[in-house]
Amino acid sequence: MNETAKPHLTIRLCQPRGFCAGVDRAIQIVVLALKKYGAPVYVRHEIVHNRYVVEGLEAKGAVFVEELDEIPPEHRGQPVVFSAHGVPKSVPADAKARELFYLDATCPLVSKVHKQAMRHQRLGRHVVLIGHAGHPEVIGTMGQLPEGAVSLIETVEDADRYVPADPDNLGFVTQTTLSVEDTAGVIARLRQRFPNLTAPAADSICYATTNRQDAVKETADGADLYLIVGAPNSSNSRRLVEVAERAGAARALLVQRASEIPWETVGGIHTLGLSAGASAPEIIVDEIIEAFRTRFDVQVELAVTATETEEFPVMRDLRDVELTRADMAFVNG
Repeated sequence: MNETAKPHLTIRLCQPRGFCAGVDRAIQIVVLALKKYGAPVYVRHEIVHNRYVVEGLEAKGAVFVEELDEIPPEHRGQPVVFSAHGVPKSVPADAKARELFYLDATCPLVSKVHKQAMRHQRLGRHVVLIGHAGHPEVIGTMGQLPEGAVSLIETVEDADRYVPADPDNLGFVTQTTLSVEDTAGVIARLRQRFPNLTAPAADSICYATTNRQDAVKETADGADLYLIVGAPNSSNSRRLVEVAERAGAARALLVQRASEIPWETVGGIHTLGLSAGASAPEIIVDEIIEAFRTRFDVQVELAVTATETEEFPVMRDLRDVELTRADMAFVNG
């Protein structure tokens, strides 16, 4: 018997996983802007919540800022890109006042939520936003409407405490990256308390969030360990960890790179679940599989639960620039 033989490990690899169409588009916008206009291209806030992606774009010449006043006057002619999470209306207004050239990389599905919120208000409803305080997407959505026009509800307890001025004229929208179950609980409580609560014209939780959660649910039961590739400030990635634990994984962890895997506590696992949040690049998924191959005799089982065909085109200003596979190799491998 070969005593050095590696233990067998089955990796259940989720499909779909990783980049959604909105994230892919946002990264492409920065890459294409760098090709067309040259460095520096400024980006307000992390383009997506992933440090590896941010550092890869920095290496290409992107400069990340939190506020527009950080852009030096001599670079006013260089583009500034708004992140995929969306921005309050005050940000493009500020950019125009500063005579900055901006490219808005807001995910089209986030823009849809903005329109839903504005529609509620136009029809005389006070807007209830279900989401996480401080998240850039929530700040952006609340910033589409005047101060006081939106009430943020984070939990069922918040829904219990909420006292609106006019209980019969409420409309809700949700942050796109929340857990379907968590949102359902809050909405159910709000409906119970306010029977005339109006839903948005279409579901706010995005297809990619739902698909990634469904794939994790399908593969979690019986997994000794479930790894989600993603950043700690990525809402959709953190939700995937919760979904894996609820769906039967013995243990679930969020990791940004293979170097974060706590090998000393991994132990004698036989089945590993593996997925990635919507802002996590495929190259890291490959890196993690290879890290397990050095320690285990790995068999990868692809668990396909949905086929995603969505593609969001970049804005017209950038469509004359060719995007090559090499341009995106830093994230796609």
